[in-house]
Amino acid sequence: MSWAAFDAAAPDLAAAAHRLIFRTGEGSVLLATVRGDDLPRIHPISVAIVDGRLLAFIILAGPKRRDLELDGRYAMHSHVDLAAPDEVSFRGRATLVTDPAQRAAAIAVWPFEADDDYALFEFAIESCVLGLRGADEWPPRYTTWRATPA
Repeated sequence: MSWAAFDAAAPDLAAAAHRLIFRTGEGSVLLATVRGDDLPRIHPISVAIVDGRLLAFIILAGPKRRDLELDGRYAMHSHVDLAAPDEVSFRGRATLVTDPAQRAAAIAVWPFEADDDYALFEFAIESCVLGLRGADEWPPRYTTWRATPA
């Protein structure tokens, strides 16, 4: 499901997730990818929400692009600020975006120059977990959401 559909289905959760992903002003997360029976890989990446879609430019030469093209499964987690340790994570499938107009729209708002050395991926959201807690609070209070099958 797109970010817009997630936002429509769970607006409070989407608002909290947005706040955590963009807490520095730019979208920043950790991305986990898998490929077949290989071990998962973890990568820091930049993300943006463009036209209601959660997007990321991924360098062509890197293993995460191959993982996403060959398998598509991903997990994404916000960076944690120890002073305000709320967190959010997503799981789903990523797909390569090939439409030139969608790529141009993403490039127009991207925080770095995404040239032809980058592929654009959309991250469909199948599940989300939000963990809220104060600096001295443990365990977090978790809220879990799953997309309903179509």
